[in-house]
Amino acid sequence: MPRARSGKVTHRRHKKVLQLTKGHRASRHALYRDAHESMLHALDYSYCHRRKRRSDFRRLWIARINAAARAEELSYSQLIAGLKKSNMSINRKMLAEMAVNDPEGFGKLTTFAKLGN
Repeated sequence: MPRARSGKVTHRRHKKVLQLTKGHRASRHALYRDAHESMLHALDYSYCHRRKRRSDFRRLWIARINAAARAEELSYSQLIAGLKKSNMSINRKMLAEMAVNDPEGFGKLTTFAKLGN
């Protein structure tokens, strides 16, 4: 009985990995073993960093809101606490958007927050 060889299957699998590692440096895109390890790390990093992007944006929004709130003589925590007390539910993304693009509307929100405190 002839020896079974998985030439086609292995070749396709290797090609798929090498395709995914295009752009990696040195042997990490050319040699299968190195490329496979590089691919696993890259996929892991991309998964983790997709989640980290959310916290990065939240930090950015909070920084923008804080800067705009301080221009209105409030701290970030006072603004958020005041909005909660006055039953204003608006997320940080929209608050940051208002702080940058609609300062007048943001100023009105800060008056609500001052009344809430």
